[in-house]
Amino acid sequence: GAFQKKGHSARILSPEEAEKLAKDQVLVSDFKQLKLEKEAQKNWDLFYKRNSTNFFKDRHWTTREFQELKACREFADQKLTILEAGCGVGNCLFPLLEEDPHIFAYACDFSPRAVEYVKKNALYSTERCKVFQCDLTKDDLLENIPADSVDVVTLIFVLSAIHPDKMHLVLKNIYKVLKPGKCVLFRDYGLYDHAMLRFKAGSKLGENFYVRQDGTRSYFFTEEFLSQLFKAEGYEQVVNEYMHRETVNRKEDLCVPRVFLQSKFQKP
Repeated sequence: GAFQKKGHSARILSPEEAEKLAKDQVLVSDFKQLKLEKEAQKNWDLFYKRNSTNFFKDRHWTTREFQELKACREFADQKLTILEAGCGVGNCLFPLLEEDPHIFAYACDFSPRAVEYVKKNALYSTERCKVFQCDLTKDDLLENIPADSVDVVTLIFVLSAIHPDKMHLVLKNIYKVLKPGKCVLFRDYGLYDHAMLRFKAGSKLGENFYVRQDGTRSYFFTEEFLSQLFKAEGYEQVVNEYMHRETVNRKEDLCVPRVFLQSKFQKP
């Protein structure tokens, strides 16, 4: 079972959780941090090598959660051009293309291996999508996508994997290909999500920023931080709120608090 609520208040920690986070102040050394930054692509490539296309479930919830994919049309069968920034192996992309025949999708990922998996998928068709490898912090999207041509950009569990100092570069890059008046749809990890509290001592890279055992990194967003990030690059905020979910594992009598940030920012 699970229940879900949206709102502007961050999750309140239990005294034990607060104490655990307060104790965990030692940061990973600068040397190791630089190495992680340098090897970020390699680590994601190895992640996809180990997990193939089996790690993430197909996301059939995208059109339910993001009404925008329907709402931004002026008429029912209007063709939409979308960009999925950070497409992984296509768990979001392919359900969307199947569900909506009037979408053309650009999709890119940091990992060359993930891009290969997308191209090998039986549903992949160059008439419906164009997929390419891209480091969103430095490869210009305009090399693959015309300026001001995209109706919707999805940024789903992508920005959290990028160093906070470089996140603005991603938003700047996306801004160039988005049509004026159109939106970025965002969902990612929120502050005090269950995953954040499970990191062991020695995993902390910075405030709300951690490294997993496989070398991939994860940032946990506050509403304020995300808002400032987008506004600094010229976007207008439409919606920006925490999504609190409690997933109950009845067998083990465990309640797992998940916190995501779900948001929508518009290019004026």
